[in-house]
Amino acid sequence: MKIQLTKFDKILLGFIIAGYLAILVYIFATGYHFPKLGDDVGQRWIYQLPFGNSLLSRVNPMTIFMSWAIMIGLITFAASIKVFTVIPGKKQSLIEMLLDYLLGLTKDAVQKEEFVRPTFNIAATLFLFIFIANVISGIPGIQAVPRNGGVVFTIFEDTWYTPTSDLNTNATFAVMVLIISHAFAIKAKGFGKWLKGFFEPFPIMFPMNLIGELAKPVSHSLRLFGNIMGGGLLVLIISYLTKYFLMPTFLWGFFGIFVGSIQALVFTILAIAYIGSVIE
Repeated sequence: MKIQLTKFDKILLGFIIAGYLAILVYIFATGYHFPKLGDDVGQRWIYQLPFGNSLLSRVNPMTIFMSWAIMIGLITFAASIKVFTVIPGKKQSLIEMLLDYLLGLTKDAVQKEEFVRPTFNIAATLFLFIFIANVISGIPGIQAVPRNGGVVFTIFEDTWYTPTSDLNTNATFAVMVLIISHAFAIKAKGFGKWLKGFFEPFPIMFPMNLIGELAKPVSHSLRLFGNIMGGGLLVLIISYLTKYFLMPTFLWGFFGIFVGSIQALVFTILAIAYIGSVIE
């Protein structure tokens, strides 16, 4: 099958290939040595803001940088499609197939017609962001690692940093889904009926119903975080044991592309299910 690329695709692909070639030339020219597996495994670059001394005053710069990079990439890709045509090209066919599948899932879970489109928009946005974030975790790239009291940017020692390996990202998405689902429920049922739902089938069930709702974003975020973060650590450990031979390439692809794609779909399906169940 012959793959046809647009001028924009060729330029973008050329920049990516040139970037990787430049890094390889740098490695061979400078005699770059990969360090041994040490105490920095699993550590993250954390920056303490000048105000406060709590968890809210600490940020991970890589999470912010890569999140914006993914968003810009998605916007650029969407802009490259331009106008949808009657006879779709490969990009349009791929997007239509994906969105049609998500729309079908949404219609099955959300029975009230007026909430299908808003829920679909939320689900599609979550899936695209998480999917790209997970897939790049299967591609060798540049990482920022705390080392020797500072921050060192490593080359090909690990995959590209993914925002979904930061629990803050996943928890934000999960809490957002929780708030949106109950906002939709209040609009669909009315405030009184929505509040009454916490006391059904018996008033004594209120604590259990409340705990059940609060547990949703916890399990929702930890499931994605555990799979992505745990998979990354496992790849690093096995990579060191096999001296970065053949197995790491397979593992990076398996955890980043295969498992990452599944986890993006699972997170999206759960978001749709949570919204649909609260509305009903």
